Amino acid sequence: MPHLAENLKIACATQRSISHVCRAIDINRQQFNRYINGETTPSAHNLARIARYFDLDAADFLLAPKLFRERLRGPALGLNESSELLKAFPGNLTALRRHIGYFQTYHRSPSWPGMVVCSCSRLSEQGGLVRVKSMERLRDPGNGIQQFSKYVGLAAFHRNRLFITERVIGPNSMLSQTILLPFDEHQRVYLRGTTMGVSWRRENLPYASRMIWRHVGAEPDLRELLSRCGPLPLSSRQLPPTVRSFLADPSAEVYAVPAEY
Repeated sequence: MPHLAENLKIACATQRSISHVCRAIDINRQQFNRYINGETTPSAHNLARIARYFDLDAADFLLAPKLFRERLRGPALGLNESSELLKAFPGNLTALRRHIGYFQTYHRSPSWPGMVVCSCSRLSEQGGLVRVKSMERLRDPGNGIQQFSKYVGLAAFHRNRLFITERVIGPNSMLSQTILLPFDEHQRVYLRGTTMGVSWRRENLPYASRMIWRHVGAEPDLRELLSRCGPLPLSSRQLPPTVRSFLADPSAEVYAVPAEY
């Protein structure tokens, strides 16, 4: 690939150090050195990761150096806050890959006092990013409520924490944020943390509560997974003991903004 090695050097010269670039992209430094020395060329996947870090297209690295410098200085490089924010994703992709798969998720919500909202989520890698899809099925026959919500988002991994940002698909889009960590460094079945969103039955007021995710594998029975979704009492036998103890703890209070202040 003509110009690739030289353009990599030009791009890296705008950063604090090559080591910093390698850590951010999660590419081996020795391997990266071979790229910038022209000894070998990155795979299409690695070139896409490098380009995304610099807010460029992979094809930009094949431009003549003069044109590449102009492209590097262009507004798409990341001179605004939004692109700087997107650079946080996926973070440590190698560590994040350990959590790829399906999860049954559980949290407390002011919309369902005294209950646990059980939903399901999936983490999957696409194009160097880890995408999130979640589904929430809520029924309240007594009040004639039947709600089915879908969420999409991105996941990042930094310092042994998973950061998940999602939005609701539909005309009344909302955002939610979840931060999770393993119970133990080498334990991957349960992830515990906090979620923050809005209460759909309480005037869309913001709240924060404990959340716990249970990994159920790469190819679970999706029909069975969805059948478990819904509000459950804390005493329900459908709740695994680890989930119940984490959410029933007296300190697991739901923090919500009061309707009137």
